[in-house]
Amino acid sequence: MTSREATLTAIRANRPKGDFPLPPIPAFAPLVGEDLVAEFGERLKRMGGRIEPVAEGNDPLAGIRERLAGAKIFASAVPEVAGNRDLTSVAKPGDLEDVDIAVVRAAFGIAESGSVLFTQAELIVNSVAYLAQHLIVLLDPADLVDTVQSAYRRPEFGRSAYAVLHTGPSATADIEGVLIHGAQGVRSLTVVMLPR
Repeated sequence: MTSREATLTAIRANRPKGDFPLPPIPAFAPLVGEDLVAEFGERLKRMGGRIEPVAEGNDPLAGIRERLAGAKIFASAVPEVAGNRDLTSVAKPGDLEDVDIAVVRAAFGIAESGSVLFTQAELIVNSVAYLAQHLIVLLDPADLVDTVQSAYRRPEFGRSAYAVLHTGPSATADIEGVLIHGAQGVRSLTVVMLPR
């Protein structure tokens, strides 16, 4: 038995008896209008991210493929784009430290905050969302919710072992107010509104 398994077994054995339901999630009035795509895009932009327009013609990802052509190493967790780093064969999360661009699909997005949600199912290897230099996110416009409270009602939170919200690229600001993107994670976050 590993130390993790031993710890979890001890916690389960000593859990207090009884049913302890989670508190109810309040339903606040949305702070966004009815056009969730526009609201999402505006908030994503405020957080340093951007929406990539879907390309005209037969290949809606033509613009993304041009970006990938300039990348040395790119990983893909989506069937629409083939990467040259196979995420299913990654032995350790740190093995993704040299990825220039990662392409993933969000489970859903939140218009109120410009956030996208990933679970272990979307990322395949969780560290790809942090170690890649640039993150390209495919998001179905039908998968947008209006508020954070609406997001917490989605089934992804209850059925996932891992769930994380990303709102724009990594950023930090020093005491003089100089904003730096990519300080602790991805340097850019680009969303492509593409139906599943």
